Amino acid sequence: AYTCPTPSPQELEEARRWEGARDVRPLDGNVRRWGGLLLPNNPPYNTGSFRFELTFSPNHPLEPPCATLRTPIYHPSVDLEGRVCQPLTTHVHWEPTTRAIQVLQDLLLQLDSPDPQRVLRPDLARELQERPEEFWRRAEEHTRLHAEPRPHT
Repeated sequence: AYTCPTPSPQELEEARRWEGARDVRPLDGNVRRWGGLLLPNNPPYNTGSFRFELTFSPNHPLEPPCATLRTPIYHPSVDLEGRVCQPLTTHVHWEPTTRAIQVLQDLLLQLDSPDPQRVLRPDLARELQERPEEFWRRAEEHTRLHAEPRPHT
């Protein structure tokens, strides 16, 4: 069966209807680059929204898309470039049947529950384990300073 090399319009529609994100759309008219706002559910990140970009490989769906956060976040699984440690989109775990919305849902789940095992910033992971109240306080402050306001829709 021939697979369409770009994410289907249905996938985009599905992502647009999902309540975990807002404003999901192709960037610069490029169907391989989506942008939008992620809306975390848990404190301290749920006071703001975080702009993300999802880039699909020309070999989609055989290769996983790459999710990047454009809004700075104080989180052990997101590095300073906005790259996310997301096992779902590694070649080991990727299935061509995985839908874009599942990648976004997984990303949101990860933002909501920082996991010291999925680490791109060891300093923050250590802080989360050894001085959790300090980690949460800093994450809250950072969210207040950098995150975008949450849409009221």
